[in-house]
Amino acid sequence: MAAHRRPKQPSRARVTVLTGAAATAVALSAQVSAHAAPAQPGKDEVKAQVDRLMEEQERAAEKYNGAKERADQLRKQADQLQDQLARGQQQLTELAAGLAAVAGDEYRQGGIDPSVRLMLSTDPDEYLTRATSFDRAAGTQADTLKALKDQQRRLDQQKREAADVLAELDGQTQLLNGAKNDVQAKLRESQQLLGRLSAAEQRAVLDGDGAASRSAERVDPSTLPPASGSAAVAVRVALEQQGKPYHWSATGPDQFDCSGLMVYAYAQAHVSLPRTSQEQATVGTNVGDDWHNAQPGDLVIYYGDRHHVGMYIGNGMVVHAPHSGDVVKVMKVDAMPISVIRRV
Repeated sequence: MAAHRRPKQPSRARVTVLTGAAATAVALSAQVSAHAAPAQPGKDEVKAQVDRLMEEQERAAEKYNGAKERADQLRKQADQLQDQLARGQQQLTELAAGLAAVAGDEYRQGGIDPSVRLMLSTDPDEYLTRATSFDRAAGTQADTLKALKDQQRRLDQQKREAADVLAELDGQTQLLNGAKNDVQAKLRESQQLLGRLSAAEQRAVLDGDGAASRSAERVDPSTLPPASGSAAVAVRVALEQQGKPYHWSATGPDQFDCSGLMVYAYAQAHVSLPRTSQEQATVGTNVGDDWHNAQPGDLVIYYGDRHHVGMYIGNGMVVHAPHSGDVVKVMKVDAMPISVIRRV
């Protein structure tokens, strides 16, 4: 009968090595898993990042609006200067032709000394008449020459002005393109962040805090304190846009950005507002930054750099176009830091 041998026990050193190897394998496995499946950011973290991107996008959009407004002005100015240059060149050509005609007459009549021509003339009266005409022609020549020089100076000045305008237009076009690229980059980045959330979480992030949701009922103007004059028209028109989507650089009638909504609403009251929220922060009368002093129709400008604007409608509320992915809606007037309130 075979003897039963006890299995050989591993040495303590061998156990230590194996245990260490197992621990190392577990640690490496955890690291690989961590790299393979990074932790997804939570809704609050995504919201904070998206809010920052939306704010930066709106700043870039208002920069774009300002650059576009200035570029449009410069383009119109350049067209006017080109028209003036064309007309000025035509006048210069006509003056030069007139001067050449006068010089030709002088040459044909001035071949010999006037006193000699008088002595040789068989009809002194006729000569004196021609001499008077010659003097008038000489005077006309001097006047034409002066007009020619003046017109040339004006033309040169217009050419310099046109060159300056075109140079500024080129700079504005570059600024315009840069701001547009910034807006689009911020929008792409925010969309990538939102893509990590469920549809319900995305809606919650875009709706924001202190603001009505997309499905909220429209505010009834009859429940608001009355406005008067152009402000009454602007408030009514702005509220009629509730539910229409935000789109950067849009001034209606189907899409709006924040300052575009103000421009559109007041335009229906035959009041022209500047295009950007920064410029709108300088119109009308300064009401300060305490919303308790606001009246319906006042423009409420937000943030230190004044990149957002809403319209006060009463009852502590403004109507505004918030940001990409949202719609025109009402929010509490103090949901954002107020910079200044302007009465149009």
